[in-house]
Amino acid sequence: MKKILVPGGAGFIGSHTVAALEAAGYQVVVLDTLKNGHLDLFQSSHEPDALATSACLAAEFIEGDIRDRALLDQIFTDHAIDAVIHFAAFIEAGESMVNPLSFYGNNSKGSLILLEAMKQANVGRIVFSSTAAVYGQLDPEADLENSALVETMPKAPINPYGQSKWLVECMLRDCAAAHNLQAIALRYFNAAGSDPKGRFGERHEPETHLIPLVLQAALGKRDAIKIYGTDYPTPDGTCIRDYIHVSDLADAHVKALEHLFSRPTATKAGDPFGDGGDGGDGAACGYYEAFNLGTGQGFSVRDVIETARRVTGVDFTVIEEGRRAGDPAVLVANADKAKTTFHWQPRYPNLEQMTAHAWAYLKER
Repeated sequence: MKKILVPGGAGFIGSHTVAALEAAGYQVVVLDTLKNGHLDLFQSSHEPDALATSACLAAEFIEGDIRDRALLDQIFTDHAIDAVIHFAAFIEAGESMVNPLSFYGNNSKGSLILLEAMKQANVGRIVFSSTAAVYGQLDPEADLENSALVETMPKAPINPYGQSKWLVECMLRDCAAAHNLQAIALRYFNAAGSDPKGRFGERHEPETHLIPLVLQAALGKRDAIKIYGTDYPTPDGTCIRDYIHVSDLADAHVKALEHLFSRPTATKAGDPFGDGGDGGDGAACGYYEAFNLGTGQGFSVRDVIETARRVTGVDFTVIEEGRRAGDPAVLVANADKAKTTFHWQPRYPNLEQMTAHAWAYLKER
């Protein structure tokens, strides 16, 4: 049974992916600082005589930081890790505009330390949680009806969050070329929804994502929902985003991992992350590819608000404010490459279904 290290596996997307990995038959070790993660998700965090709930994950949990090289070395020594799925990152674009060094320190430097530890331990496969923010701002003259982003488009992040993720992608690309790293970067758009079975959901403290914020307003946990910017070059003046169900993201990570395991990895001296080498025919063994993950459908902030009103049957107050720094007007994915390469297909592409799953989880909590 293959064993996967999942830094950041106690967070929103990470926990759903851990559940998908376990369902697919993998053993999982989770490393998380718990800054944005939740210890109660794991059976191993409970007292021996405590009764774990059906929502608990079987993964071994280790509290710690990917910037702690000694801890990483110890994990790779103690566990026969076959691959890494890397979620550990700060993710708020707005915060990155006012505190950029923390994003470069955690997201970029932390990933560098992780890659160094992987190289030392000869662990040569990684799936990286990247972001659509690497593309930056869509040309304001672009046709919004045909503006889905493809992987070959220029990378021009407009905030330190996107830049910090792009730097990691560059590291993966260069390690694949210079060594024998097998790497996939998944550029996903706006994660939404909750586990359809109601086991896991979005639990950010404080919450900053639009759908749960709107649903909190519907629950009366928030006085109003704010729209930041109503003068964007979009049909209704508000930002447009491609929302993707978190369970579909989890499924994509498992499929990306299996794609890496299906690839030949013959290397110099049998080293899967070594000092070059080839597969015997002169071709480099390293592999790096990036894939968009989204539904290809764009929904505005106003669309999300109206969808939430329909799903919940509740009206709530909406306040319009000025733009936030670092927010692109439109981010919509073309995900054909992922669908073709590892046969991934979103199962829950409907915004109303995503919102309903999130609403069911939030009400239960």
